[in-house]
Amino acid sequence: MKIVVCIKQVPDTKGGVKFNPDGTLDRGAMLAIMNPDDKAGLEAALRIKDETGAEVTVLTMGLPKAADVLREAIAMGADNGILVTDRVLGGADTWATSTTIAGALRNIDYDLIITGRQAIDGDTAQVGPQIAEHLGLPVISYAQDIKVEGDKVIVQRMYDDRYHVLEAQMPCLITALSELNEPRYMTPGGIFDACKAEITTWGRADLKDVDDANLGLKGSPTKIAKASDKVRKGAGEKVTPDSPEEAVEYIVGKLKEKHVI
Repeated sequence: MKIVVCIKQVPDTKGGVKFNPDGTLDRGAMLAIMNPDDKAGLEAALRIKDETGAEVTVLTMGLPKAADVLREAIAMGADNGILVTDRVLGGADTWATSTTIAGALRNIDYDLIITGRQAIDGDTAQVGPQIAEHLGLPVISYAQDIKVEGDKVIVQRMYDDRYHVLEAQMPCLITALSELNEPRYMTPGGIFDACKAEITTWGRADLKDVDDANLGLKGSPTKIAKASDKVRKGAGEKVTPDSPEEAVEYIVGKLKEKHVI
């Protein structure tokens, strides 16, 4: 069995976010981590590997430094890492990103593709389902449990206050929630292997069945009108009422003033 896990190196928002003049993220200037939902998807693949002996390949699209997140995945137990990087792919929105990743996946044999539900730098939850659409695969999103039985997957899909149990024939694509599991740590031996591992690097020329018009910033139909760092809030107005009744009267008055009630 062959599993491909799509992972993303995302900005560590605790360290601050920086933007380019065109409104896109300046990823080269920020600290980066593996996207949490993607890490849960990787852990799910590694657990399947532990049970069935599956081969796990991790794939990411990004700057050359995104190879670091592939090595982290290999140190956790993945077998292979593929980096898709090219200047023409920069500034991609979800459509251009999914087009690019699908073009790379057409080079790989797979039974199951796992992606995170969404990335913390965009929160769109669009790329995984879009990849499945490009490749003509069935998709199960918001997975909170994954089991493999023969050539099928059985997934618990989170849905409001309950979950659906869905079954799909492989090949298929699943998007994973961060709540799916608790990802394992890298092992000392795994770190040593990851340092020696050869990362496969692909560029634009390696993508199959994609049109240049759908790649990078120029191929992205989403246009950023404005982008900025989070605005720091002021101290606000502080009051010290003499009684609970005065406090209630003050709060209600403010709610009326703001037309909340």
